[in-house]
Amino acid sequence: MARIRQAEVVLVNLLPQTERRDAIQAFESQETPILTVTDSDGASGTGYSYTIGSGGSSVVALLRDRLLPRLMNADPDNIERVWRDLKMSVNALTVGPVASLALAAVDTALWDLRGHKTGLPLHRLAGGANERVPVYSTEGGWLQLSVDELCRDAVARQGEGFHGAKIKVGRPHLHDDRERLEAVRAAVGPGWDIMVDANQAFHYDEAVRRADAFAHVGPAWFEEPLPADDVAGHARLARHTAIPIAVGESLYSTMHFRDYLQQGACSVVQVDVARIGGITPWLKVAHLAECYNIAVAPHFLMELHLSLVCAVPNGARLEYIPQLDSITANRVVIADGYAYPPSGPGIGIEWDWEKIGDLASATLAVKT
Repeated sequence: MARIRQAEVVLVNLLPQTERRDAIQAFESQETPILTVTDSDGASGTGYSYTIGSGGSSVVALLRDRLLPRLMNADPDNIERVWRDLKMSVNALTVGPVASLALAAVDTALWDLRGHKTGLPLHRLAGGANERVPVYSTEGGWLQLSVDELCRDAVARQGEGFHGAKIKVGRPHLHDDRERLEAVRAAVGPGWDIMVDANQAFHYDEAVRRADAFAHVGPAWFEEPLPADDVAGHARLARHTAIPIAVGESLYSTMHFRDYLQQGACSVVQVDVARIGGITPWLKVAHLAECYNIAVAPHFLMELHLSLVCAVPNGARLEYIPQLDSITANRVVIADGYAYPPSGPGIGIEWDWEKIGDLASATLAVKT
């Protein structure tokens, strides 16, 4: 029986490939903790997590001070047990982002280790439901972009075969948001999906006004119109509008998703593998959504989410935001608007350790 013998963490700070601004924040940098675990057989697996500008050092500190010492000597085959035990060891910090992001790095590394030891890629290891997934782009829809820039990018993505684009909303005046959406719709025509994302910017009454104003554009969904903890507000809005309501990137517990689904407060689940605490709870949320006949279209992390969306029957879409190009040797394969999961064992990410070493702002190792 193999046991975990060593864990190494590297923290790298990745700058976005393009300026990213939404209604409440700017995505200034991506602090990325990368964790490699090695077992007594000499096999290893690598997982990672992310922040959007702050908190990376806190994630590393929690790994160093609490989680990794408890991981030593654990049986890596008992992924559910390890996840539960580690979560309970920081129970006073949950539910919250720092604990979830740290747990996600460990859990993803263990799933990668399992994939390498079995020879199976993650999309098959976790279910093997889909051979490919439709892709939509967010990179050309940020709030600071002009109407012309939005339209040029949407038309270009449409020409590349992408199935849709996400447009950020939340300008001070409703007219500005509506003008931007109408221009993109006119540019791409009626047969292409436009997703609308407010990033939790609105109070309930304003969310109602904007939903009514956007309806004629035919959005594929209205994402995070209200603060993420306002389940009742999302349920009221879902009853008011025919636009599907999408939530999930700012939820950190399987129970939060349960509440949304039970109350009919969303029609699209956007569970984020890092923010929910890893692959283990991500799969629980995806299967829970399947029980409610709800689609999963996860937030960000496309290099990892690709395999997970292809693992579950209700995996619907992949969000195109390149994240790891500067520190990996492989890229997500996209053809005719569909992404195809990697065939190599584990999570399928080929890390460029030389570049990671050059960018490292912190490193640590824990051994038995």
